[in-house]
Amino acid sequence: MKTAAELFAEAKARITQVTPQEVRDAVARGDDLALIDVREPNEWNLGHLPGAVLIPRGVLESAVDARVPRDKRVVLYCASGNRSALAAESLGQMGYTNVASMAGGFRGWAEMGGDVEG
Repeated sequence: MKTAAELFAEAKARITQVTPQEVRDAVARGDDLALIDVREPNEWNLGHLPGAVLIPRGVLESAVDARVPRDKRVVLYCASGNRSALAAESLGQMGYTNVASMAGGFRGWAEMGGDVEG
């Protein structure tokens, strides 16, 4: 049996990760991307990235198709980068072709001094 830490590490090895600075730069350039917060609503309400949409990890697979085209650039984030890594792997399996997880998650974004809404 694998531990949660092992699952997270394996997922991170199989996906694309971007830094909070890379996300900030992409947003500043006006890149066409979908920022998806996979945290829970109570976490979202405490603050989130400007322009992000909330699709909690527990409903991501059933809700994402109605909100995000499969060929759109997608950046997922959670609190630390673990849930978003699993989510990125799942979206890749669903046929999303340009998906990344933000390493360090919302904490990394806030520590970098990124703008926060909410």
